[in-house]
Amino acid sequence: MLTRIVARIVAACSRHALWVVLLSGLLTVLSAWFAATHFAINTDSNTLIASDLPWRQRQEAFNRAFPQNDGLILMVLDGATPEAAQDAADRIVAKLKDDKKNFDFVRLPPEQSFFGKDGLLFQPLPKVQQVAAQLDKAEPLISTLAADPSLRGLSQMVGMMGIGIEQGKIPLQQVQPFFAHMADSIEGALAGRLVPFSFQGLAGGSDDQAYPNRRFVQIKPKLDYGALEPGAAATDVVHEAVKQLNIGPDTGVTVRLTGQIPLDDQEFGTLKEGFALNSILTVLAVVFLLWLALKSGRLIVAVFLATAVGLVITAALGLLMVGALNLISVAFAVLFIGIGVDFGIQFSVRYRDERYIEDALVPAIVGAGVKAGRPLLLAAVATTAGFYSFLPTDYRGVSELGLIAGSGMIIAFVTAITFLPALLRLFNPPSEGTEVGYTFLKPVDHFLETHRVLVIAATLGPVVVMSPLLFHLHFDFNPLNLNSPKVESVATILDLAKDPNTTPYKIDVLEPSLAKANAVAAEIAKLPEVASAKTLDAYVPPDQDPKLKIIADLRDSLGPSLQPTGDDLKPAPTDAENVEALKGAATRLSKAAPHGTGEARATAERLGADFTKLADAKPEARALANQAFVPAMHLLIQQIGSLISAEPVTAETLPASIHRDWVTPEGQARIEVTPKDLSTSNDNLKSFGDAVLTVAPDATGQPIVIKDSGDSVIHAFIEAGLWALGSIAVILYLALRRVTDVLLTLVPLILAGLLTMEITVLIGMPLNFANIIAIPLLLGLGVAFKIYFVLAWRAGQRHVLQSSLTRAVFFSASCTAVAFGSLWASSHPGTSSMGKLLALSLVCTLVSAIFFQPALMGPPRDEERVDPEEEAHRITQEFARAAE
Repeated sequence: MLTRIVARIVAACSRHALWVVLLSGLLTVLSAWFAATHFAINTDSNTLIASDLPWRQRQEAFNRAFPQNDGLILMVLDGATPEAAQDAADRIVAKLKDDKKNFDFVRLPPEQSFFGKDGLLFQPLPKVQQVAAQLDKAEPLISTLAADPSLRGLSQMVGMMGIGIEQGKIPLQQVQPFFAHMADSIEGALAGRLVPFSFQGLAGGSDDQAYPNRRFVQIKPKLDYGALEPGAAATDVVHEAVKQLNIGPDTGVTVRLTGQIPLDDQEFGTLKEGFALNSILTVLAVVFLLWLALKSGRLIVAVFLATAVGLVITAALGLLMVGALNLISVAFAVLFIGIGVDFGIQFSVRYRDERYIEDALVPAIVGAGVKAGRPLLLAAVATTAGFYSFLPTDYRGVSELGLIAGSGMIIAFVTAITFLPALLRLFNPPSEGTEVGYTFLKPVDHFLETHRVLVIAATLGPVVVMSPLLFHLHFDFNPLNLNSPKVESVATILDLAKDPNTTPYKIDVLEPSLAKANAVAAEIAKLPEVASAKTLDAYVPPDQDPKLKIIADLRDSLGPSLQPTGDDLKPAPTDAENVEALKGAATRLSKAAPHGTGEARATAERLGADFTKLADAKPEARALANQAFVPAMHLLIQQIGSLISAEPVTAETLPASIHRDWVTPEGQARIEVTPKDLSTSNDNLKSFGDAVLTVAPDATGQPIVIKDSGDSVIHAFIEAGLWALGSIAVILYLALRRVTDVLLTLVPLILAGLLTMEITVLIGMPLNFANIIAIPLLLGLGVAFKIYFVLAWRAGQRHVLQSSLTRAVFFSASCTAVAFGSLWASSHPGTSSMGKLLALSLVCTLVSAIFFQPALMGPPRDEERVDPEEEAHRITQEFARAAE
């Protein structure tokens, strides 16, 4: 019945070829219009997995409580000096903070200004005493810079230090590093380079910081999830601002952007690298393979047009069903082309075979429909069932892909038996002068038939022997590993992960109150995997009174010096005054140098010479030196002023911005947990997350999210795999009515899957979020190939390797393998691994279908009962006459 229905459709489409083509063209145009006007893509990666999963609900609850920390771009500024980095950060914030079109906010981390003022209160008492003594001793120098922040003031300060050295009050050895850095900056200016200078040592130093020259800017962009790069517009504004402010390595500051938004956007940028060239080479390779398979330009054009029509209609239907494509469902086009081309090749190669048998156009078209229609229909239905099996899973990205791709298989089949036959009738490809099959494979056919047991054992044996490898198959759940480590955002994440203060692999816990958070934090801190568990109370320093007394005394002594007024505040110097001051400093240094020995004396002499050279240089050199020193002077005065203005800190007096980052208006409190082991390995992230969850079951954060998302994806594919195998088995049984024939179809498919997984372990390629998409393709093409061979065998066909069927399957798989294998060359690691696994799975599927399955099936059964070729010929003649 199915054969007759397909034959009737093919015959009707051949008879009314022009109308079929015109109507198909109209439908394609309407579909293209709909797809173009309704095209939408949702690039929000948070929507790829169902939101009702427990770990997703915890993550979303935390993001609702602290929305300011979600979807951030983190700007990392590494300066030649702390002052250079801080100055750049301040200028960027000043330029962008009022841009409400592109940003919700642009700010310095709230902790930065807080610790700039109250940081000394968190230091041990001896450290506070040391800093106070150092600042008190440097009061004359600080006063000089505050009154005259210029090259003149700098020269006077150096002159005062020279006098102190001469008088024995300042050991030259002690200030030698300070002088050396100053010489570096002056020599840079003389060479036409900006080498920023730091007064950090004069302000108390930063010896307790891992990266003292690093500063951050937090940027919350307005995102467009309808674009492939949602944060591109905001990121472009940031880059333009950095360029306009002349911030970069040449001016002593390196700027990098990281965070989930740049990671996603730059991932698309990496994917686009070489895309055009790869696409051109892939199309040329596919055309070449189609030529080898079809030997006719008209057939190639017909297959291409049929595939294009089906793709456009599928795209419109997909948008109608899901509204907006997601980051995974956009791959429906790749899957459709891979399997749609297969249907076109199967029909066209069968047409060539029929045209060779009987050199008549219409009977050959109808004959192709008679012999290929039922296998194509069964393959389409089984493949659709395989794709639809993802619908019940929690992996919404692949679920929508399954819905669109599964529906596309039906469209591909309908196109193959309607539009393609009509095109063949109109194009009238030339006659076939030679057999379409592979007669040279006759010895292989004979070997498979006479040595069935050997072939089956030789195939099953290695798969069974290697089966223990499946216990070592693992899923790399860290999405960062899908990106190139050379990409700025990825390299920056890996860099930040080395510092416990900045590692992004922290865990967050949301508790109903601060008191509860403190209690839970105390329990979490006892875990061996945890370095610290921090709450808002961490911002209230202990033992403040003695430190505040020291700071108050320092404020009394330094305060007036930092705010000079009247005659004490000097106007900006002229260039001539700068020259005179530089020469005076050079003289003082020449007198101070003999009071030191070795490197200290050499450094003083070097600095004195540099002052002289700067005085004698062109004004441009002094202007460059001014840029190197003056901003740092202003920042020094500002920092000291902040330090000495510290006041008692309580939970109630903390800045509102800090309080809001740790406690919600409703009173919910946050715990931030830092790992003891900073390794970003999957095992470490898993053990860290699991340990915290034992104490705080509601915990979230990157270590937990990426591990649980991986578990959800694995569960989704296992669930879908079981549904797929079950549904395909039912469909095959309804169609074939024999359990043994169902097994003959499924066993080679399962064998190909097992072999693919075993080889991935052997070559050290884990499954990941990208390459696991190969599994739907393996199910789709795999079951189609197996069905073709089983139905040919049931129809009584012997020696299948010599037949046109093997030619069609081989070139279909080759075209798909070339298309997907080209992804292997991508510079994006995730895409490359996807191309590698796709190519590998296709090779295993092809080998299983062409060699293992014929040996497994053996000779056709009951051949003497009916002649399937004669029956097919009778049906062909019946409908061919109607078509003509």
